[in-house]
Amino acid sequence: MAPSTPHISGQLRQLIYYHLDNNLINNALFLAGRLHAYEPRSSESSYLLALCHLLSGQPKAAWEYSRNAGSRGTHLGCSYVLAQACLDLGKYMDGITALERSRSLWASKSHWNKHSETRRQHYPDAAAVICLQGKLWQANKDLRKAVECYVESLKLNPFMWDAFTALCEAGVNIKVSNLYKLTPELVAMVQAAPLPDSTALSDKTVPHNGPLQTQLNTNPNADPFFSNSSKGDSSLSHGSSALWEKLNGSTVSVASVGPAVIHEGMETPVAQNDPDDVRLMNGAVSSNDPWEPRLAPARRNRPLQHSEYGDPPPKMRTTALKSRIRSRAEPEDSNPVHIEEEPVPVPSIGERKRTVSGQVAHQPVPQPLEPGAPQRRSTRLLNHIRPTTSKLAASTLREGREVKKVRATGTKGRTATASSMGRAVSGNRKHIPSGPDGDGKESRPAGSSNISNMGKSAAPDRTKEIEALSWILDLFAKLATGCFNLARYKCPEAIQTLNLLPQGQRETPWVLSQIGRAYYEQALYTDAEKYFIRVKTLAPFRLEDMEIYSTVLWHLKHDVELSYLAHELMEADRLSPEAWCAAGNSFSHQRDHEQALKCFKRATQLNPRFAYAFALQGHEYVANEEYDKALDAFRSGINADNRHYNSWYGLGQVYEKMGKLEYAEQHYRNAVQINPSNAVLICCIGLVIEKMSNPKTALFHYSRATSLAPQSVLARFRKARVLMKLEEFKLALAELKVLKDIAPDEANVHYLLGKLYKVLQDKANAIKHFTAALNLDPKAAQYIKDAMEALDDDEDDADMA
Repeated sequence: MAPSTPHISGQLRQLIYYHLDNNLINNALFLAGRLHAYEPRSSESSYLLALCHLLSGQPKAAWEYSRNAGSRGTHLGCSYVLAQACLDLGKYMDGITALERSRSLWASKSHWNKHSETRRQHYPDAAAVICLQGKLWQANKDLRKAVECYVESLKLNPFMWDAFTALCEAGVNIKVSNLYKLTPELVAMVQAAPLPDSTALSDKTVPHNGPLQTQLNTNPNADPFFSNSSKGDSSLSHGSSALWEKLNGSTVSVASVGPAVIHEGMETPVAQNDPDDVRLMNGAVSSNDPWEPRLAPARRNRPLQHSEYGDPPPKMRTTALKSRIRSRAEPEDSNPVHIEEEPVPVPSIGERKRTVSGQVAHQPVPQPLEPGAPQRRSTRLLNHIRPTTSKLAASTLREGREVKKVRATGTKGRTATASSMGRAVSGNRKHIPSGPDGDGKESRPAGSSNISNMGKSAAPDRTKEIEALSWILDLFAKLATGCFNLARYKCPEAIQTLNLLPQGQRETPWVLSQIGRAYYEQALYTDAEKYFIRVKTLAPFRLEDMEIYSTVLWHLKHDVELSYLAHELMEADRLSPEAWCAAGNSFSHQRDHEQALKCFKRATQLNPRFAYAFALQGHEYVANEEYDKALDAFRSGINADNRHYNSWYGLGQVYEKMGKLEYAEQHYRNAVQINPSNAVLICCIGLVIEKMSNPKTALFHYSRATSLAPQSVLARFRKARVLMKLEEFKLALAELKVLKDIAPDEANVHYLLGKLYKVLQDKANAIKHFTAALNLDPKAAQYIKDAMEALDDDEDDADMA
């Protein structure tokens, strides 16, 4: 008889998820093809096939297979994969439309705190879908809607990091302290989540409803991992070997494939088609719940006379719920019969004997067995299958002694072969289980103690979870504050925040790279190099932010290190734009502008939205005095990222060289609006205004630049020069003295000091600084000599006067 369709498709889906979880994408893709061929009209099979193609880096194939159901919005998985493929293929509005049409499938879903080692949610929730919508709107140049989506996504899940970084890059003002804090909503979600996974309680687990679970089976027979043999014994020996080992203390080589978790003192859990998790985990145990598996058929009287373990006994459970383990077979033995020397057909482990009236036979003190007394079959079976857990062993041992003692006193008990609902015993239809102390009180199952302990420990576990969540939120708050400050170019604040991280978190490639970028933005290239060296030590094959590191080396004129970095990045990934940017910077440092331009163009081909590569390309065109091409390159950078201040600065630089000072000032101001703490950009504005014959306004900008960067040589030099134009000689002299201490080997500083001392009629100091400038820059000897000769001419004129 051929298997039914749900069985085949369910097994194929489980295999696909198995290979996806183990990152075996090619295997998953092959199996998804088999499933799609078996169910070509199924949206689920189309989704899995499209997902495998997307993970394989084939967005066009993913778009093709998910288009049918995804574009209509009838299947959430197909719509989500279709939107991701559209983001890669540039079909942004198609992706947005698909997600909007499937809104009813994801609008009310939240999977936060529902993922673990043994549980997965394979379809996205509202936070993930809205974040993807934001990326599509941003790519479609609708920044307002993109920001709205990112904000909504973060409200649903504050750990949606890419949504946060996208908001930072968009220049949105964010109150990080309000975002990453322990809110009542988060606490409620932690408290409402299921108890911690059994992996935290026991290492002997078989995940219930785990990552390979299809959630589509309606009975145990439909589950490929549920063994339900027609023979009553085989299901125990093969389908539940973990339980077999638990009861027998044996080590069966067959791996357990049961769908549930076996805990100490717990009965076999529910079947995997139960909509909830294992109810024992939640403490929902009721004596009237018919949740145990079907009992195996009872066997006739047959002595155990085989190998060490003999034939597997009837399907056994632990003694936790003794009232439920009576055999339901043998209808001919329904009448109560007192026990003589013959063993009962189907003994029940740990069951107490009853009198004719149906009451429990009491015995205050258990007596040891007589050495010569024949051993009854139930006792042999009890000794043969001995539980491994200490509580269970002690319980069954005590009960075994009581059973033997009842027989030794001569009291003729009755066999209670009733089912878990209770059978008639001498007219008594109420099943009264007894405890091991023989007091006639109701006995709690052995597993119930674990359940109660679990319930008692639930509160401390929740407290620990909330404490852990608070710690993670604090960590994210520091990381987010540093990231936000760096995005707003508040570099000192970013460095200070990131340095407050714990050492283990601070000494990571991402954090060190952010600190290095912060120093780079302040033009502190030596400090930036130190952090990037540590990044390369920790992560030799890291590519992110390496284009910044190559520019740092370019500014420091470290030719050998720059060439070696480019070689390393090419070896790591030849198709990464960062590697080609490093190679381009290396050629640029060697004045090979043509090769540098080829490298930067290759970087933009690999990533058309890599604004930094366009900016580097534009600067190379400026060096070649190809201003029209430079303008095109910088405009392409702004088109890729309108907040890329380097491209705005490049446009201002080109217009300044072309003599269009008004345009240059406007573009410089646009750059300063994005990065208000960059002293170089403010100096550029001052220089353009100075060229427009407005020295007082230029002085204001130069003073602002020196306040932002006190160690900036360029800002102080231009400030001193404009002070000399304004005839503020004492203030200019003070600036130049500070500048001489900052850059003692700068020829222009000594030359300007010589001219200032010449104006102040201090010939000795003037000659001293002119001579120093001549020694530092022999190429400018003609200008310096002319200034010295002019000094002598002025002295001669003074003597004649």
